[in-house]
Amino acid sequence: MSGKSPHLAVLGSANVDYVVRVANLPTAGETVVGGDVMRVMGGKGANQAAVAASLGVATTFLGAVGADRDGDDALSALGQLGVDVSHVTRVATPTGVALIAVGFDGDNQIVVSPGANVHATADAEVIGACDVLLAQLEIPHDVVARAAQSARLFVLNVAPANTVAPQLVAAADLVIANETEWAAVGASVTGPAIVTLGARGARWVHGGEVVAEVAAPPVDVTDAVGAGDAFSAAATWRFALGDSPIEILRFAAATGSLATTGPGARGHLPTVKEVETWLARGW
Repeated sequence: MSGKSPHLAVLGSANVDYVVRVANLPTAGETVVGGDVMRVMGGKGANQAAVAASLGVATTFLGAVGADRDGDDALSALGQLGVDVSHVTRVATPTGVALIAVGFDGDNQIVVSPGANVHATADAEVIGACDVLLAQLEIPHDVVARAAQSARLFVLNVAPANTVAPQLVAAADLVIANETEWAAVGASVTGPAIVTLGARGARWVHGGEVVAEVAAPPVDVTDAVGAGDAFSAAATWRFALGDSPIEILRFAAATGSLATTGPGARGHLPTVKEVETWLARGW
């Protein structure tokens, strides 16, 4: 990027999360008693924008929130981190909500009410002015597809992967997916991809071959919600910078792991200094 840090556009969902910690996640039909409810900001797109800004990346968020208190709070939280939210659409539909149960081991169950996210829009001029676009699939896929056409560099976090068009996956310059998502979309990927492996780390795949692989740094996990979002934001930035696959994986794995050390999707937003300290340890 000619020595200049890239400007990142993040297109995606913005939610308000209601989180309850439980000793054990419920099985079908089971009722469990949890702790106090935490109201925190979330949504995969907004989470990724928040992490990017925390890492010091110039970031613009694109999406939709309701003309309600939740929408005000969602935008305020991003704005306080330095994210440009001036292009976010406000609609009469309530802001998206996620209901999250988190076990003491960090595992979670999530139910999402999309709300305003179904009205997300993407300004082609704004996207074209940025160096790289990161998108996920918690908003209408046709909006993502149109946005990709305006992007200089397009990174797609295939989450969730259900019913995604193969053409959209194939259009990405980099695909990021967990193991379950990769099983659904891997056949459609023609370029480089990152497959995240949770606590086992991540691998870089290209042409059906594993190019690089890293383990995740050991941390005391408080809450795994948002770890994948932190990984995706970090990987996208380093990809746009032109780092090598192993450099991208190491930086993103450290960022994703460190993000699990706080409660909620944004309970801990790693900084570049913090990530680089982990990298220097050479885990």
